[in-house]
Amino acid sequence: MARAKHYQASTYKARTSVGYLVKRAQTAMVNGIEPAFAEHGFNLMQWIVLIYLRDGIALNAKDICAEFQYNSGALTRVIDQLEERGYIERRRSRNDRRSVELHLTDSGRELVKSLVPVVVDRLNQALSDFTRAEVSELTRLLNKLIAGSQSMASAGEAA
Repeated sequence: MARAKHYQASTYKARTSVGYLVKRAQTAMVNGIEPAFAEHGFNLMQWIVLIYLRDGIALNAKDICAEFQYNSGALTRVIDQLEERGYIERRRSRNDRRSVELHLTDSGRELVKSLVPVVVDRLNQALSDFTRAEVSELTRLLNKLIAGSQSMASAGEAA
């Protein structure tokens, strides 16, 4: 089956590119949620570490860096800050003593629980003009875009 060609070099415009629009949407969402985190003494990257740990998306700094494409030195500072505040702790892995895992403390779990309504409120504001079906379709399409982009990245690595 021939792959569809949705863009042509002769008519390509950045402002109508899916990549541009996804990045603009991400920037707008970050700009909308950062002030809410600041009111609670946090930033987005700190939230990402906490929620990734809560949801099991990541077990260690390496996983977070890989998943979020974040600089390991900068992430170490974020983890240090969260650890100093008593929200996470580092523990040696039981399976590999060379590996350090990150875990939410009881305070960290309580903090995440208190911040989830803030995140949900901001997401609902951003999606207020969408129907449930549209949000479901947007989620499906974004997952499809992610899978296609990951496939493209894998093909590039193999070449």
